[in-house]
Amino acid sequence: MARHLITSAIPYINGIKHLGNLVGSQLPADLFARYCRARGDEVLFLCATDEHGTPAELAAAKAGQPVADYCAEMWQVQKRLSDGFRLSFDHFGRSSSPQNHRLTQHFAKRLHEQGLIREVSETQMYSPTDGRYLPDRYIEGTCPNCGFESARGDQCDNCTKQLDPVDLINPRSVISGATDLEMRETKHLYLCQSQMKDELEAWIDSKTDWPILTTSIAKKWLNDGDGLQDRGITRDLDWGIRVKRGDEDWPGMEGKVFYVWFDAPIEYIASAQEWVEAGKGDDWQRWWRTDKGAEDVTYTQFMGKDNVPFHTLSFPATILGSGEPWKLVDYIKSFNYLNYDGGQFSTSRGRGVFMDQALEILPADYWRWWLLSHAPESSDAEFTWENFQTSVNKDLADVLGNFVSRVTKFCRSKFGEEVPADGEYGAQEMALIDRLTNRIRDYEGHMQAMEVRKSATALRAIWVEGNEYLQEAAPWSTFKQDPERAAMQIRLALNLIRLYAVLSAPFIPDAAATMLSAMKTDDASWPDQVPGALEILTPGHTFEVPEVLFSKITDDQREDWQARFSGTRD
Repeated sequence: MARHLITSAIPYINGIKHLGNLVGSQLPADLFARYCRARGDEVLFLCATDEHGTPAELAAAKAGQPVADYCAEMWQVQKRLSDGFRLSFDHFGRSSSPQNHRLTQHFAKRLHEQGLIREVSETQMYSPTDGRYLPDRYIEGTCPNCGFESARGDQCDNCTKQLDPVDLINPRSVISGATDLEMRETKHLYLCQSQMKDELEAWIDSKTDWPILTTSIAKKWLNDGDGLQDRGITRDLDWGIRVKRGDEDWPGMEGKVFYVWFDAPIEYIASAQEWVEAGKGDDWQRWWRTDKGAEDVTYTQFMGKDNVPFHTLSFPATILGSGEPWKLVDYIKSFNYLNYDGGQFSTSRGRGVFMDQALEILPADYWRWWLLSHAPESSDAEFTWENFQTSVNKDLADVLGNFVSRVTKFCRSKFGEEVPADGEYGAQEMALIDRLTNRIRDYEGHMQAMEVRKSATALRAIWVEGNEYLQEAAPWSTFKQDPERAAMQIRLALNLIRLYAVLSAPFIPDAAATMLSAMKTDDASWPDQVPGALEILTPGHTFEVPEVLFSKITDDQREDWQARFSGTRD
């Protein structure tokens, strides 16, 4: 039995995520986790909410809530939505957990002991009115490049120019609106990534099977310009993990917290500790410590391309720099962006479909199928309502749903609601079994390689085989001359429904469960041998005709949704 540790990039706490966020990490990670479980592998699939940093404080202030209360509430929202999309996490944790506090402070101590943390004095914007240093996102002003009056201290949202707070014209505090800002000296801790450049580069070079997208981004950060830079790992914020060396105070770092990008990846490990303390598992170390059994674990991370630098450089620098036997990632599956209907998804502008809205208008499987079958792997992809309608209607309703409906209704009308006996396979059936065997092995190969779109294409081809067999065999015609042969054809087709349920479950788990339930079986064994897999439902086994698996999307629905999600979120 293979062992797979799978993590998805953890979503930020400030608000509900859109479909582009979903397909960039959590959903393909769930696909792979479900597939590995179906093949009998041992899987630990972890995710969490990323709860620290400036955006969490700003979102809580906007909501009029204490930041801890806001994060707790939004964790519940994100957990409910992940359940709604059937994301099969073994544990969905929180980066604000006591486990992550302790572990982050532990890593900071180890890195300090290894000589990989240095103290740096720098100047930062300070607001006397607020009595605090202001992170870049707490400062707004007029962009010197385009004149946009609500540019942030790190970037102008209007012209996308990268900025420093001192560049802004008439800067003001986002908290109070105060304009009496001044530059003051403050001290911060930096992770000495530059000292680890050669070790990191050798490690990345050893990953010859990684996607080009992953390695090209890592190499760019390693070598472009002045090369890999040391990175600040502390901030002057109220909300976050207090800067300590393990259990000890850190002189000169009073009132500071660790930078969110330092503690967030550590939550992958901490969430496994949470998993154990929640009573769901009994040993987190066998997944994360190579001296405790993790040497035989294959660790795969899923993320959007914007997260790649932190997972190929900063987090590995933390792990390697600690000098402790932690499990390093084996494979990073990164994704490009999903764009929306001629533009971009925008959380701030409410443009696009968000996870809660998606589930309000259609069940999860509709979205899962489209997103995975159009995953932005080799390049950016685009969601359009026309494409969504076409894919759902043709793939899910016409190919899969229609097959299930035709077979079960015909059997009920001619043989009753039980698997018919009689008849032996002929050349037509043996040829189908050969084709299915080849297609299933092809599907397995793509799934194992995490080639998401190719996997979807291979699965659809398996569904098509059943439809083409049904058309050629034409049991409704055969029944008139040779009822026994028609019985055999329908017995095979009913077994195909169970087979399709098993193969389709990683993509469309609810529909797969409906198919198994209709066939009145809980046998979800993988079809290692196709002939045997097509004999599991034996003569006399009862079934029922399911409700329509997938309803078609009408033109009126499509036009309504396209108008509804074109602008501002309510």
